[in-house]
Amino acid sequence: MRIPPLYRKVLAIAAPSVVELVLTAMTQFVDTVMVGRLGAYAISAVGLTTQPRFIMLAVFIALNVGATALVARFKGQGDRKAAELVSAQSVILAVLASLLLTVPGILFARPMVLFMGAAPDTVDASARYFSILMAGFAPTVLPIAISALLRGVGDAKTSMRYNVTANLVNVAFNYLLIYGKFGFPALGVSGAAIATVIGNSVACAMALFAVAGRRSRKGRISYAVLRFTKDNCVPNPAMLKRIIRIGLPSAAEQFALRVGLLIYTITITALGTRVFAAHQIVLSILNLSFVNGQAFGIAATSLSGQALGRGEPDEAKAASGACQRLGAFISTAMGLGMFAFRRELILLFTSDPEIVALGAGVMLIVALIQPFQSSFQIYAGALRGAGDSLYPAISLAIGILGIRPALSYVFVHVLSLGLFGAWLALIADQFARFVLILARFKSGKWVHIKV
Repeated sequence: MRIPPLYRKVLAIAAPSVVELVLTAMTQFVDTVMVGRLGAYAISAVGLTTQPRFIMLAVFIALNVGATALVARFKGQGDRKAAELVSAQSVILAVLASLLLTVPGILFARPMVLFMGAAPDTVDASARYFSILMAGFAPTVLPIAISALLRGVGDAKTSMRYNVTANLVNVAFNYLLIYGKFGFPALGVSGAAIATVIGNSVACAMALFAVAGRRSRKGRISYAVLRFTKDNCVPNPAMLKRIIRIGLPSAAEQFALRVGLLIYTITITALGTRVFAAHQIVLSILNLSFVNGQAFGIAATSLSGQALGRGEPDEAKAASGACQRLGAFISTAMGLGMFAFRRELILLFTSDPEIVALGAGVMLIVALIQPFQSSFQIYAGALRGAGDSLYPAISLAIGILGIRPALSYVFVHVLSLGLFGAWLALIADQFARFVLILARFKSGKWVHIKV
């Protein structure tokens, strides 16, 4: 069967992104499995650090959204000089901001995990884990920034290569440092953090090499290239304003997301270490399922931005619609698989019967939300590619700061539905965001945004 040209374009970007994101998510998945062998306390210790770390990443995600949209638009316009300026400015900002956040992250690691509601058996391990991750924050941020530039020009293969390599390095050092194999010390949870930093450092080195004067296969200079000239290194107020104007709503979106998830996490930690361990296991599986929506969302961002740069709004809508159809088909198949093998998936992490029973029950919700989850991710990607980052931020704030915390409190503490009630609040949040993002996409107003 011959694949239509539009779908070939989508798959050319989405397929490498799927490989990259699957392996990245699988690394996190394997991390949790390997740490889980140490006990429920270790799963909880790692899980407690997730939301605070992502709150600190919100500023970088904002810069990345602005950089991706502008690079895609400049490629569509054929303006290589402007694309190079965006690349240099966004990378320099990312490095400076990461260095500013490293020291506070290390100093306040213990108060942070205590604020998150860490039980006495998880505090020390969780604080050490977070401190180590923050020591390697700069090499974590830089490859993320470079990946955003590459995806803006439709090059998902380069970032796939360095992220896949880094993930394999991470898993290998997990095995060596968590359990103490081949003469390495058995560092437990701290070993998992060190392995993550090593993997991120490998990605950082490879990413810098990839965009330092890089050329395409046909010998043409790429639009995503780092050229630290006098003009590019000096702050350019006009370009920085454009990056920030597009990215600021995404920063607010990410901050709202992480604050909402932090409140949500604190609600669940109150249920005890074993319940939170079950929650963290299911969350690892859910994060793996995000890959599909993220990959096709990346394709929608790149293709819609480039099409609008060429002055083709109908092409932007058509490409985004193709991304959503492919993503929804795959996510439905994933949901069916999660339903059928929900117990077996939890058993990969632990054999504790209480945790397995709790996790398997919640997996029913994870299976149900798959098509809605991927669709709102993809439509939001299309809006961001057009520079319409405000509307996804508003819809997320409504769901994550309003619907989910309120319903989780009612379901957990008023109706006493426990972990299952907390996840019912999650599905209500995701469905509401799907409806809001779909309405904005169907309105067509996003294709007229000026960047």
